[in-house]
Amino acid sequence: MEGKDQTLLPEDSKMKIALFATCIVDAMYPEVAIATTRILERLGHTVSFPERQACCGQMHINSGKFHDAYPVVRNHVLAFENAAWDYAVAPSGSCVASLGHQHPMIARYNDDESLAGRAADIADRTYELCHFLTDICGISDAAEALGSYFPHTVAYHPSCHGMRILRLGDRQRDLLASVEGLELAEIQNESECCGFGGTFAVKNPAISGAMLGDKTEAIVSTNAEVCSGGDVSCLMHIGGGLSRTRRLIPAESNAPATVHLARILASTKEEPLMVPAEGATVTGGALR
Repeated sequence: MEGKDQTLLPEDSKMKIALFATCIVDAMYPEVAIATTRILERLGHTVSFPERQACCGQMHINSGKFHDAYPVVRNHVLAFENAAWDYAVAPSGSCVASLGHQHPMIARYNDDESLAGRAADIADRTYELCHFLTDICGISDAAEALGSYFPHTVAYHPSCHGMRILRLGDRQRDLLASVEGLELAEIQNESECCGFGGTFAVKNPAISGAMLGDKTEAIVSTNAEVCSGGDVSCLMHIGGGLSRTRRLIPAESNAPATVHLARILASTKEEPLMVPAEGATVTGGALR
């Protein structure tokens, strides 16, 4: 976020990092949380997992369930304020955006000014992974700083919350481009939404499906081996579209795999992330 501290820490500064895994990563794509932890530990930081953490509540909030969201927001604050950490890091721009954009508002809506202040403090110290790596750790070259190696063509999808609320700009793209062996392919109309939008895809399936169709067509046309981004929710949606493309249009059997950028940044020559020849149908999990 624009208001966050942009001061770079000394290179030898080691920090206590609280991993904000997010509920979808924890439940469906734990390998993304593992990759995030490996990246942070590779830099010498100590990573902990506040065990009480659960959903951030943005699905409730986006659906207008402000009273139902209150205990969810309160749980997140209690989970993280009872742990000792310098920064919290999440492999999700969407969930990090919810903390700063929505949590204090939900607390105030429920007449809890104390919770609003505590939520704002936690949000101010919580960063999306690439935002943290670039702005706090001062990393601009993933190959040099992390040993990142991924010799594949990658199409990058920037998620809406990262672009429009966190204002990540080119941070994710630039880190991907700095991975050794990686060739970045540009998606036509890259900044257009993939159509997921959490409850939007459920409430407006026809519109969501049309948006997804445009996005998957643009991705396939790049001839990339992998589609990557910073939110597993968007990649799950895109991955489902690409999977159907492979089934319904056999000629497009080269439709790319979808994989979270944390797994690419964590990939090294010694422990490379392998892309199966037949492609992957599930974000991250189908790769090994």
